[in-house]
Amino acid sequence: MTTTSSVPPTSEPWPEAANYPPPAPADRRATVEPLFPPAELPPRGPKGPGSWAGRLRTLPARAWRGRADDPRWVRPAFLALLAATAALYFWNLTASGWANSFYSAAVQAGSQSWKAFFYGSSDAANFITVDKPPMSLWPMALSVRLFGLSSGSILAPQVLMAVATVATVYATVRRRFSPVGGLVAGAALALTPVAALMFRFNNPDALLVLLLTLAAYGVVRATETASTRWLVFAGVMFGFGFLTKTLQAFLVLPAFALVYLVTAPTGLGRRFRQLLWAGLAMVVAAGWWVAIVELVPASARPYIGGSQDNDFLSVTFGYNGFGRITGNETGSVGGGGRGGAGGGMWGETGITRLFDGDIGGQIAWLMPAALILLVVGLWATRRHPRTDSARAAFLVWGGWLVCTALTFSFMSGIFHQYYTVALVPAVAALVGMGTDGLWRARHRLPYAALLGGTVAVTAVWAYVLLGRSADFLPWLRWAVLIGGLAAAVALPLAGRLSGPLGARLATVAGLAALAAALGGPTAYAVQTVSTGHSGSIVTAGPQVQGGNGFGGPGGGRFRAGGGMPGGTGFPPGMQGGRTGQGQTQGQGQGFPGTNGQNGFPGMNGQGFPGAGTGGDGRTGRGAGGAGGMGGLLNGARVSSELSALLKQDASQYTWVAAAVGSQNQASYQLATGEPVMALGGFNGTDPSLTLARFQEYVKEGKVHWFIGGGGFGGGGGMGGSSESSQIATWVSENFTAKTVGSTTVYDLTAQK
Repeated sequence: MTTTSSVPPTSEPWPEAANYPPPAPADRRATVEPLFPPAELPPRGPKGPGSWAGRLRTLPARAWRGRADDPRWVRPAFLALLAATAALYFWNLTASGWANSFYSAAVQAGSQSWKAFFYGSSDAANFITVDKPPMSLWPMALSVRLFGLSSGSILAPQVLMAVATVATVYATVRRRFSPVGGLVAGAALALTPVAALMFRFNNPDALLVLLLTLAAYGVVRATETASTRWLVFAGVMFGFGFLTKTLQAFLVLPAFALVYLVTAPTGLGRRFRQLLWAGLAMVVAAGWWVAIVELVPASARPYIGGSQDNDFLSVTFGYNGFGRITGNETGSVGGGGRGGAGGGMWGETGITRLFDGDIGGQIAWLMPAALILLVVGLWATRRHPRTDSARAAFLVWGGWLVCTALTFSFMSGIFHQYYTVALVPAVAALVGMGTDGLWRARHRLPYAALLGGTVAVTAVWAYVLLGRSADFLPWLRWAVLIGGLAAAVALPLAGRLSGPLGARLATVAGLAALAAALGGPTAYAVQTVSTGHSGSIVTAGPQVQGGNGFGGPGGGRFRAGGGMPGGTGFPPGMQGGRTGQGQTQGQGQGFPGTNGQNGFPGMNGQGFPGAGTGGDGRTGRGAGGAGGMGGLLNGARVSSELSALLKQDASQYTWVAAAVGSQNQASYQLATGEPVMALGGFNGTDPSLTLARFQEYVKEGKVHWFIGGGGFGGGGGMGGSSESSQIATWVSENFTAKTVGSTTVYDLTAQK
């Protein structure tokens, strides 16, 4: 191009016009580079010599160098990100102890019995399974088999899943965007508070998030070249996700399938056929285990936990499936059908749910930015070809975010704050991709202003979230606000300046913007890894105002004055219960099996076991006995005296003890290392064993002790079976109680 003038008109929107004349109006659209210009597929890196020995020999050098077209700093920066993630997540890992003892007990059982490993049984004698498929337990159980039973051996695989998820998000973003975008996405994921919580915890969510992220990678790869292989890979990941947390794995499935159907660079008929192959792969990956469980006679396998009919499919589509959407979860804490409009006991539903209360501090730090950048990405690529890879990437991650967020926002059934970890990869990827495009186009005033505006919104929102924990680093909210707003102003200004001054200002503003955006979640994440978390319901970060009931630092917490999540009060039979100083006394009509007394079974009208004077109301733990909410929120603290008592003559019994509720059972099993029977499953409401059958077990000498307290016991207002309550009542009427510490036990070999 021939330069005819070095002075652009004052209205010229880009600084390069100082060196080049403005194009003619007819040519302007052709000369303006799009925000996400078309890009070639990533080059295939050098594979080394053709033999496997040669490839292994050159692997370290290739792993360190990365893609041939990358600057040399890229791969070291990526490896440093992975190392930093591992260091952060491994730090103080064992502070959580058994974490969720419900799953830790199943891991222990799986490390002792391959049958328990396969079914996901709560005990090595295979009485009942956990209320989820077993795949998430398998890595932890294998780790325990290799390294022995400990908190570290249980939780270490979860941390490795975090590192793998960060690597996968980076790789997915990097395929189409710059290394900076991939690094920003990976860092945003690692520093999200709920990720720092759940990738150091033993719930199924860590593996589920990794598998869904791998599925997203497979779909992105498949859309590039209409690859059947990569689409089938994504289908297998969805199948494994089903074996991890059933139908939650399918929340993003419709969006992924639609994106491939619309954007893949091949004919429509072939796209349909490829999706059918991927669907078949998904069914096989998920269905083999389900088929075995359904075909094996009930007498030859453990009872399916969480079901009212010993059928895995009923758990899948009811308690763990559509019941979570409608609130009709018979036998669950929700009591079957009491979710109702507005969310009932699990908090208010609605479009702002994920931004409110303590939920916002888990995930919402970067959600406004992610939504803004999703719109920017789709608008900037609106005129691109159907097969454009940038738009496909935005649709994949945006579909994940929108589908999952809307489901969580309006579901009426059980909803916990930590569920939001399923949103983290999508939020992180969208922030990385959008930031990459706007940063590269910052020399154009509209895009620089849009980047600055996104930074400003993020900083203001972080100020609001940090304000909900007013006593937590009070200076940080002001630092984030001031730094973010300053960066938002400096970014457009830097784009208007040429030469070294503009470059330096842009670098400083970019770093300040990144610090402002990640400062709040980083502080929450560091606080999270510094604190132990245990129980069934946990949250990341410090305690906040306007929390939704359960789930505080260290474990479940009760709202001041008592109540279930959302402040709607305790279940029937506990209305009027008061909470304070760690003490709760039931004032309602009680539950079956309490002999007319108030409170839960085995509690003799004293309210929550283990929640007496001296208990910790924040963590849901008391001085002894079953932990928070009848052993539902957390397991018991088992004294060495009681552990020794339960282990006496353990080899003579199939189960050294029986207890109502799996959380209650888990603590005694972990303390003794011996199988303990979990009557009624997680909530104590599964009809896993009739009174008549239990009496036969006692007569045959298969169970030594019965441990009082724990679980809801079924019936009453909770829905589900009352069999466990009937067993508890029969035991209390026919066997002599013995108190060990604060725990009541019954010797089933010595009848009154």
